[in-house]
Amino acid sequence: MSRAQPETKRGLRDKTVSTLLLAASVLALLRPIPLYAQETELRGEVSESAILADQQRRARQLGMASSQDQQAPTNAAATDDAPADTYQPASPGAVPDDTDATGATSIFDQPAATDDTSADEAAPVRPRRLSTARQRAADQDKAKDAKAKAADKKKAKKTTDATASAAGTDDTETTDADQDTANRRAVTVDSADRQKLDPGAERTGSIEGQDKKPEDDPFAATGIKVGSFLFRPTLEQGLTSSSNADSSSGGTPALLSETALRFSAASDWRENSAFINGYGIFRKTVSGDEISDAQGRIEGTLNVDLDNELRAIAKLGYEAVPESASSPDAIAGVSSQPLRQTVNGSLGIEKDVGKMRYTLTGAVTHDFYGDADLSDGTSLSQKDRDSTLYTATLRTGYEISPALIPFTEVEVGRRDYDLRSDSNGFERSSTRLGARAGLEIDMGDKLAGEFSAGWLREAIDDNSLEAISGPTVNADLKWSPERGTTIGLTGQTTIEDTTTAAQSGDILYSGRLTGERQIRANLTANAALGVDWRDYVGIDGHDLVLSAESSLTWWLNRYAGLTTRVRTEKLTSNLPGRDYTANSIFLGVKVQR
Repeated sequence: MSRAQPETKRGLRDKTVSTLLLAASVLALLRPIPLYAQETELRGEVSESAILADQQRRARQLGMASSQDQQAPTNAAATDDAPADTYQPASPGAVPDDTDATGATSIFDQPAATDDTSADEAAPVRPRRLSTARQRAADQDKAKDAKAKAADKKKAKKTTDATASAAGTDDTETTDADQDTANRRAVTVDSADRQKLDPGAERTGSIEGQDKKPEDDPFAATGIKVGSFLFRPTLEQGLTSSSNADSSSGGTPALLSETALRFSAASDWRENSAFINGYGIFRKTVSGDEISDAQGRIEGTLNVDLDNELRAIAKLGYEAVPESASSPDAIAGVSSQPLRQTVNGSLGIEKDVGKMRYTLTGAVTHDFYGDADLSDGTSLSQKDRDSTLYTATLRTGYEISPALIPFTEVEVGRRDYDLRSDSNGFERSSTRLGARAGLEIDMGDKLAGEFSAGWLREAIDDNSLEAISGPTVNADLKWSPERGTTIGLTGQTTIEDTTTAAQSGDILYSGRLTGERQIRANLTANAALGVDWRDYVGIDGHDLVLSAESSLTWWLNRYAGLTTRVRTEKLTSNLPGRDYTANSIFLGVKVQR
């Protein structure tokens, strides 16, 4: 009895200690653990039982760590969609997760030190099924990737083959939408724009396969390249039937062979420019009144840009024309009229200062005549008619706008005869003085040119001869009311000298109104109306010449065509023996290059 009593007392003491430890553990677990207590060692006195429990807890933690390291690869391979990480305290051992023999978990059980870690091994983690919203989002991402791949494939092949959408989704509506998108034809940006502009238009072919842009004038001469010039010749050959072959008061009808050669050449220089124009006309009688003559002209123009905003314009020309039977100086009773030849040249300097425009031009014109062949076989010299005219003209203009520039001109000159006195003893040399005012117009292809009016006087050295003076009118305008139609107006005032006894000469006013119409690409019509008024000085005489002409050219191709021309001319004068009327018709072939 005595021995059993101490053992009973010892058992009661042990139970009392166990109960105290259990109560302390419960209080420790129910009490919030400070953060610093989780990260650092506990402060204050610790009982031996607490030390022992802490050692067991640490051993258990080491066993769990090794078990988790072994199972980590297995758990990672088990699922691609791992569950979200749950909260773990800084000190995992602070909350025991052991299970008792019955499988129940209690926070009141004492941790036991053991070498068997099977109870601490983590169970395999089962893949967690995503929620409906997250599953739909994942399916949509997969569908987007599939659509992007399908679009790239269709863009590379440019076909309308459908591409299957991504499979394995539980969302039926998303699958149907993806399938419909994949089956829809990809529309490129350029095709969409073209459909907006021209719905129904087919795709054009390659650049090489497209038709060339039509030419503005498909029957215009292409020209021949000669050095740095583009040369465009035109040859016209045909027959002319005239009621008055030599345009004289006593002229008779004749059938003439007429050949006309015209040409133009333009340079292709980068800075300066040059132009050459010319013509030649040859007439020979086939039947009727005997006519054999030739006439022609060639003229070149050179434009050069100089320093200090200066521009030089040089011109040089040559002309050979037989004296007309209707000329005031025509010689009666000759088999052929003398040939008049003219050489002329000019040099002009232009300079712009602000809106002011200055042009100084010097010109020289030399006329010389051949001998006249008389009907009796002799010849009559015309040396006393040879003369040279020197002129200098200063033009000053002001630019109101680029299209309108009013100007004034002052002209001074001198006409010198090769012989001091003519065959009748008159000194024909004279001094010239003139002034004009006009307007330059430049509206592009619509309207361009200039016109002026003024006064011109030429005083003859011989006091017995009256000075030639009178108003002057000059014009050179081109107007295009519509495409394919061009109307031109030219006017000129000329002082004509003479060697007729007791006469000073005359003033000739000439005007021409021309029109050109392109009826079709290969059919062109031309028309002209002319009027000349000649006022004699020293005698009471005047001439009026009216003329009209129309022509038609039908191009068979770019290089050849048929042409016809009808002309009428009538001179009326108050002087005896000068009236005449001449009608003619021409039919021929024109070739160009």
